[in-house]
Amino acid sequence: MNTTLHIFLYFLMFIILFLNLGLQSGNFLHFNGDANTTLPHVKPEQAYFKHRKLMLHGVCSKWDISISQSRYPTSGIPEFIVQIVNTCVTGCAPSNIHVSCGWFASTRIVNPRTFKRLSYDDCLVNGGRPLKSSQSIRFTYANSFMYPLEFKSASFC
Repeated sequence: MNTTLHIFLYFLMFIILFLNLGLQSGNFLHFNGDANTTLPHVKPEQAYFKHRKLMLHGVCSKWDISISQSRYPTSGIPEFIVQIVNTCVTGCAPSNIHVSCGWFASTRIVNPRTFKRLSYDDCLVNGGRPLKSSQSIRFTYANSFMYPLEFKSASFC
């Protein structure tokens, strides 16, 4: 009985640790935009893929632009790593990708051809050039807090 309880507690600690590490790294969960969107005619076996319109309609959409970020452990001013990926596997590459970014600023220089704030809450990704299938844009910025970055718009063929 005592051994069973210990095994259960170790298992529970493992699950909590796993979820905690995943959430802190920024790689376990990320936000792609409108979390309240539902697809009314989705079969139960496809419900897991509701964020991928490609799986249902065969075209690329805003759901195929994945934006994630995590804190990079440094001393001094906090640094954050951002990764923007085109997860669409067919169709043309989205271009002119804009991200809601508030008053994005960094004490560390970010290449403006990679990510550039055009105006309040409007940042341009990859200089407006197409983001090919599975291509990712990655950059690091430094600020006292993490900016919420969310997909805003893009041109899809």
